[in-house]
Amino acid sequence: MSVMVKESPISETDMIAEAEKALADISRIRDGVGRVIFGQESVIERTLVALLAGGHALLVGVPGLAKTKLVETLGIVLGLDSRRIQFTPDLMPSDILGSEVMEQDETGKRSFRFIPGPIFAQLLMADEINRASPRTQSALLQAMQEYHVTIAGARYDLPAPFHVLATQNPLEQEGTYPLPEAQLDRFLMQVDILYPEIEAERRILLETTGIEDAKAQNVLQPARLKEIQTLIRRMPVPESVVEAILTLVRSARPGQGNAETDKHVAWGPGPRASQALMLCTRARALYDGRLAPSVDDVRALAEPALQHRMALTFAARAEGTSVRDVVAKLVKGI
Repeated sequence: MSVMVKESPISETDMIAEAEKALADISRIRDGVGRVIFGQESVIERTLVALLAGGHALLVGVPGLAKTKLVETLGIVLGLDSRRIQFTPDLMPSDILGSEVMEQDETGKRSFRFIPGPIFAQLLMADEINRASPRTQSALLQAMQEYHVTIAGARYDLPAPFHVLATQNPLEQEGTYPLPEAQLDRFLMQVDILYPEIEAERRILLETTGIEDAKAQNVLQPARLKEIQTLIRRMPVPESVVEAILTLVRSARPGQGNAETDKHVAWGPGPRASQALMLCTRARALYDGRLAPSVDDVRALAEPALQHRMALTFAARAEGTSVRDVVAKLVKGI
């Protein structure tokens, strides 16, 4: 049994034909990114899954792991109008959203004119987002959820598609501010970037220290990306996957009968986590060349979809327990 989201109907033949076209496009995207970013296949997969699902991603890792380069490469490969904001402690909300300025015409009449900020882009790179104050970080909240901003009471719609890829240094480093929980929940996934494998690092040494570096090339247009995102929302989802998502997310909330969760988790993920898993499992299935997601997709995406939507109790942190440990135990339950 499968569950279909209420979309315009599409025949099985058309679905297969559209999926084959999308697979060819996704293959070209992977090749385009792979020419510039060496190794890190899991990071590339999860970041692309977030974009194909139509959401935002938070890339977390120490400096020097090509987080910024990955975002720049994706902007070029996908043909998106990209803007970059370097977050600093003195950054103001108006530096992101834009502001109104007063102008005077030839007759002396004064009026306000809105000057759009860098957020009016199809792909916004929020570099080192946790170096800005919470007030500035929260300037992205409305844009990430509602795809428009309000300035001086006027609504301004953002371009479509609109994605935020934010990079973040670990909180243990100096000069960083924790992101507000409401903002973390807006990110479809948190993608942790680890140090590369030795062969990937060997290739980095050989190919990036010469006269010329590999350059990213555009292989897709934004309109085509939107078509693939629509196709993903039309993909059927087996009942077993729906039940796995519900079981996993609900078991991560205290007070739902899971003893381990009650002991270690202060607060758990809301329905937005279920929505994120529903979309991302479909996108991962298409990324792997399948027409429907499986429970294995739920297991693979549980950590990036849930870890930033949960908080541990003080006792759990004192014992050295991590959110990853808790999620790993919950995954075994499905």
